Amino acid sequence: MRDSRQIAVVGVTGYTGLELARVLLRHPELRAPVFYVRETNGAKCLAELFPQFRGWGEAPLRPLSVEAILSSNAGTAFLATPHEVSAELAPPLLSAGIRVVDLSGAFRFREAETFTSWYKLAAPHSDWLKEAVYGIPELYSTQISTARLVANPGCYATSVILALRPLTEAGWIAADSSVICDCKSGASGAGKDPRRDLHFVEVDENFKAYGLFTHRHTPEILEHTGLSENQVVFSTHLLPLARGILSTIYVNLAEPQTTADIEALYRKFYAGRPMVRIWPAGTLPELQHVAHTNFCDIGFALDKSRRRLVIVSCLDNLGKGAAGQAVQNFNHMLGIQEQTALQ
Repeated sequence: MRDSRQIAVVGVTGYTGLELARVLLRHPELRAPVFYVRETNGAKCLAELFPQFRGWGEAPLRPLSVEAILSSNAGTAFLATPHEVSAELAPPLLSAGIRVVDLSGAFRFREAETFTSWYKLAAPHSDWLKEAVYGIPELYSTQISTARLVANPGCYATSVILALRPLTEAGWIAADSSVICDCKSGASGAGKDPRRDLHFVEVDENFKAYGLFTHRHTPEILEHTGLSENQVVFSTHLLPLARGILSTIYVNLAEPQTTADIEALYRKFYAGRPMVRIWPAGTLPELQHVAHTNFCDIGFALDKSRRRLVIVSCLDNLGKGAAGQAVQNFNHMLGIQEQTALQ
């Protein structure tokens, strides 16, 4: 019988994978995780590839193959892999009774057409898409707790959905009004593959927009806020820093509200959810408040008409936006306190 607390981690060589390793190696409820990579270069443990992990304890490194994972006692696998690799690896692992937390976009959508149209890749079989649970614990903790496959959300999508969901569920956003999601991210959100536009001299002392009307996190935002594609303007920008996302979201309210009502709405919606911190009315979070944490901080400002609302949502794109949230999902799957190893 497989041990759910014995972990296989696939894809540790990227920024998200390294962050995942940092969290899992200090997780008090786990057996020592085993890390699988395509090329070990003769290394037997993670510290031989990444010296920053020296002294962190046992971290075995193995050549990646489905057979190697299946022959282990792993009961849970984290896939910090490209979308097409996750689509290939997850089905045989699931069929063997291994729970999967996938950090790619391969299983984030119910409809295969959504994935293929936005990612330009072949989608996994529809049966797996239907089984996957979208991994925002603040919204879907009940489903996550019994899931075999959790699709970890995109980093931008997490910051926007958490900011907007209380408003959309309450019906407070004016019908047919535009919702502008103006988002900025550090360079680690683009991944570790070498690209000219991510060279130091291209990013340093620079600031630019990218992916306008084509960003892959757009359909996640639409599906999990209930807003229409015509209603949402989602813009993304590259900040000259390593990590962090700050989303400034502009909303027109259907009816005038007070700052006290808005703060109360958010506090009630996220009551008992320790990883979302609501700021007092009129105060706004900053990236330095969430860097290297698994928190999403949300603040807001309301204009004199009491109908124009600006929400600021901050998180660490490698933490709550990726690896930290993946572990938070895992904790729910195993019935562990959700903030374990994350505070």
